Amino acid sequence: MNNENIKIISKEILSDNWYTLNKITFEYRKKDGSIETQNREAYDRGNGATILLYNKAQQTVILTRQFRLPTYINGNSDGMLIETCAGLLDKDNPETAIKRETEEETGYQIKDVKKVFEAYMSPGSVTEILYFFVAEYTKDMKVSDGGGHHDEQENIEVLETGFSEALNMIGTGEIKDGKTIMLLQYAQINHLLG
Repeated sequence: MNNENIKIISKEILSDNWYTLNKITFEYRKKDGSIETQNREAYDRGNGATILLYNKAQQTVILTRQFRLPTYINGNSDGMLIETCAGLLDKDNPETAIKRETEEETGYQIKDVKKVFEAYMSPGSVTEILYFFVAEYTKDMKVSDGGGHHDEQENIEVLETGFSEALNMIGTGEIKDGKTIMLLQYAQINHLLG
């Protein structure tokens, strides 16, 4: 943290039940030199990684479907969200973490992944930076049914769908997850599937 225009005054934990919600009071020096005090809340859940698995020969991608409470309470009728595989780093480097999450969630054991970019997904309130990966998959990489880690209360459905169908699902609203849209569009722009 090296912004000379910002001075943290205090940090108060409001909740540490699931992850950590902090209230931060800071001084902000504006362009005219005046200083104003601001209060913000920031949710710290750690950093994460996500991946789009794709198969050129079959023209398919692997996605997941699971219940997401925040979408449900915000009007997503059944709370089910179609997403790319993703998870928290949990003190691993992004590449190690995404390989672990891929096997846990999808059942595919992948060796070669390519990091394509990183992004803050909700920088107004969440500290998380997300590392984005792509990787080719084949049927012989399937080592389990996937579905997520039992201890993490994950109930994940693994979906193999046509790439063009997945792109169409963005337009129909069946896919509303930001990271998934970004990776599908990355694959389209960069002609990953031909």
